Parts: sequence; C-alpha cells; structure tokens
Amino acid sequence: MLPVVGADLSKRLVPDELWQLAAPLLPSFAAPPQGGGTAPCDERAVFTAVVYALTSGCAWRHLPPTFGTSPATAHRRVTVWTEAGLWRRLHRAVLDELGARGEVDWTSAIVDAASVRAKRGDR
Repeated sequence: MLPVVGADLSKRLVPDELWQLAAPLLPSFAAPPQGGGTAPCDERAVFTAVVYALTSGCAWRHLPPTFGTSPATAHRRVTVWTEAGLWRRLHRAVLDELGARGEVDWTSAIVDAASVRAKRGDR
C-alpha cells in the first residue's frame, strides 16, 4: 500500500479509472521456478512510480521513496512492460474508453510520422 504522504500525488498521477484500465494489461509477476528473487510488489505503487518518473523527467535513482518501491524495481518493470507492449495497449484502451464516452473529438487529428510507417511505391 502507498504511504499516506504520497497518496494524494499518487491518486492524481494514476486515478482509479486509469488504474482500472491499466491493471489487467500488466504482465503477471512470476516467481523464478528455482525460488529466490524478490517478493512481489504492489503493482499500483510501481506503476505510479513509473508514471511519475516518465512524466516528470526524474532520474530513476532520484525516485522519491514515498512511492513505496525502489528505483531498481521501477526501472526493471518499465523495461518489462515496454517489451510486452503495455504502453501501446494502454493507449488504445484509454482511447477506446474515451471514445465510448463520446469524449474524443476525431474531427481533427495529428499523425506522427515517427509512429506511422510510410508506404513505399504509391505516391
């Protein structure tokens, strides 16, 4: 559970609605078959710490302890989640949810060439 000191910041960074979308998309933690390793962490605390680091520009080593997770754990998880395609799937889930509520205005959109592959041949 998150410490009381960081609870307000944590709720602003990861509101319950966002957590409800993100939680089912997170890869499940699996302990090594030979045992050992570290104990599972509070996934929401780790997710919140990752969101904080990514949105604030905070270096992993300077991650405040109020999030209740170590910088090493947060960095490991963001790596695993990125490799698992979490961010793309979460982006899609957020857009789907907002679209279902009628809160997305698709009358204008920007396509980022860095994320959309250009077609070859046809011009």
